[in-house]
Amino acid sequence: MIYIAICDDNKKSVEILESKVSAWLKENHKRAEVHTYTQSQMLQYDIEEGQHYDLILSDIEMPQIDGMDLAAYMKRYLPDVLIIFITSHLKYAVDAFELSVFRYIPKNMIGEKLPRALTDAVKMIELQEDDYYCIQAAGRVEKIPYRQILYIYRQGKNAVFYLKDGKETRVRKSLSQVFQELRSEDFFYVDRGDIVNLAYVMNIRNSMIELKDGSRLPVSQGKLEEVKDRLGKFWGEQL
Repeated sequence: MIYIAICDDNKKSVEILESKVSAWLKENHKRAEVHTYTQSQMLQYDIEEGQHYDLILSDIEMPQIDGMDLAAYMKRYLPDVLIIFITSHLKYAVDAFELSVFRYIPKNMIGEKLPRALTDAVKMIELQEDDYYCIQAAGRVEKIPYRQILYIYRQGKNAVFYLKDGKETRVRKSLSQVFQELRSEDFFYVDRGDIVNLAYVMNIRNSMIELKDGSRLPVSQGKLEEVKDRLGKFWGEQL
């Protein structure tokens, strides 16, 4: 799923742009969630509250905050977001380039330039896309690639992700909720309080799982045979 935001203080411009984006998505069989804004402050607020976007299409000159300032602000929260400026003000093109804006499209050339820009943007998003778990909390959006997760454990009302680099990050959710949201057969419960990424399991010995980084986690007796069976199938699938 790709998340797209459209922001322009002119409601009619937003409607036209949304229609063109939706038509392109349908024609190219792409799944996306498109949100529209006529106030840049509302887009800022949503991003601060944890809303994630992969692509933002924005006007430059708007009453509350201009597109340049908005782009610089959004890059702090969403460093990988792609930004397409759509405007009639060509004088901003150099500044847009310095902000690493993905595309700059004059409003009178939307029909000609937008489809190509969307094609290139979505291709880049898909190339960069990895299976990841997204944590959205107040003032924070964090995308954790599955390949970085060694295991997840319960700590009070939090689920804590233990990562390959030894760092930890947490989300205020139950372990069972996180497991459902992962939707990946690479992760498996080895105990009521631990979910393991099977890709990093080295062996099972004496009811303990050993991971590639040397971490050791207990396997509950009731799940021992099930874990061994699932691990055997997983290793078989990798051959």
